[in-house]
Amino acid sequence: MTIFSKIAAGDIPSYKCAESEKFYAFLDINPVAKAHTLVIPRKEVDYIFDMEDDDLAEFQLFAKKVARALKTAFPCKKVAQIVLGLEVNHAHIHLIPMNSEGDVDFKKHIEVSPEEQQGIANKIFEEFKRLG
Repeated sequence: MTIFSKIAAGDIPSYKCAESEKFYAFLDINPVAKAHTLVIPRKEVDYIFDMEDDDLAEFQLFAKKVARALKTAFPCKKVAQIVLGLEVNHAHIHLIPMNSEGDVDFKKHIEVSPEEQQGIANKIFEEFKRLG
């Protein structure tokens, strides 16, 4: 079981931004920007392009809804979608609010207090629920 599966199951605490029966979104604990969110399938798949076509389509639609909630909660020009990450063998999408391409730099990370992270997650989660 990957660390992301344990997070989605609630075995490891996270800052939940959105969830469905098949997918889970939570704040990155080492963000490159405020509201940097990870979106994962609950079913363990190592590589996003190994997902079944229907599952991948649903995953992208879920991520799109999370991105809309994120952009509403934290206004920005766009929400970047990035697929990378060899450190956790569990497919995941990074959603990062951006006003310029320089806002998406994985060599730079910011510190966000636990209290602020919880507030950010709550705002995104409320927007996600509002979107239906």
